[in-house]
Parts: sequence; C-alpha cells; structure tokens
Amino acid sequence: MAGEAGTGRSARVLDEVDRRILAELVRDGRTSVRTLAERIHISRTNAYARVERLVREGVITGFRAQVAPEAAGLGTSAYVAITIEQNTWREVSAELARVRYIEHAALLGGDHDVLALVRAPDNATLRDVVLSRVQSIPGVLSTRTWLVFHEFDGDLSPWE
Repeated sequence: MAGEAGTGRSARVLDEVDRRILAELVRDGRTSVRTLAERIHISRTNAYARVERLVREGVITGFRAQVAPEAAGLGTSAYVAITIEQNTWREVSAELARVRYIEHAALLGGDHDVLALVRAPDNATLRDVVLSRVQSIPGVLSTRTWLVFHEFDGDLSPWE
C-alpha cells in the first residue's frame, strides 16, 4: 500500500515490471500503452492495469513535457538557498509556490532551510525574484544565490 505523499513513509516496493514501466515513461511520457507493453514484453491489458495502479497509488503523479528553459526564453537559472524562521515552513512554502519563475523548492536539513530552483528570462528578473519577491515573504531571514552555468541529467535512471 502506498504511503501518503510527504509523510516520509515509503510506498510498497516496486517490482521489476513496475520499474521498467517507470523507466520507459520517464524516457518518453507519450509512449502508448501498446508500445510500452511491447518494449517490456507484457500484455497491453497488464501494462494498462499497472499504469493505472501506479497513477492511483500516487507513484506516477502526472505526465508532462520536458521544456528546455533557454530555448523557451528562460536563459538564467539559479539555485537559491533560503533560511527561514523556525516553524514558518507551511506559510513560506505556500508563498514560494506563488512566486513566478520558481520551478521547484525543497525543505532541507542542513545550513539552509529551503532550496529553490529559479528559471528567469534574465539576471534582472532573477534579481527581482530573489530581492523583491522571496526576501519579502514573512518568515524569510536570508537568501544565498548560485548561478547555474550548465545543466545535465544523469545517464542512469533510478527505475532501471
């Protein structure tokens, strides 16, 4: 049985077929069930049932396009480490979710409390996001920004 998202509890262990399904869908989320079944050598009915179960259990949370930020006009990327007041995570995260250009944010254990990935059209917009929007959120104590010069994805999927 799947654990609740964000509780720290683990979902049930995925079997080899589930992992292969995930690897194929991560590689190409537009893969048809027919093609998926052929690639991993199971019936279409089995592939459909497994994908539906993985969605129902919250293992697969959606299907989306991968966008190249620079090609889409977001030529400046940065990681922003944020230090917040104790016990303000819920309020700060709700505000961060509404800040345009923040693609992802995570609560951390360590020197900083939150790490946010910001993708902006240019440095001026990045500056505005960090200095005007993020630093004005109640509960935010400080920020530290690292510009991204180059990005890449790992060659090996964790699902294979």
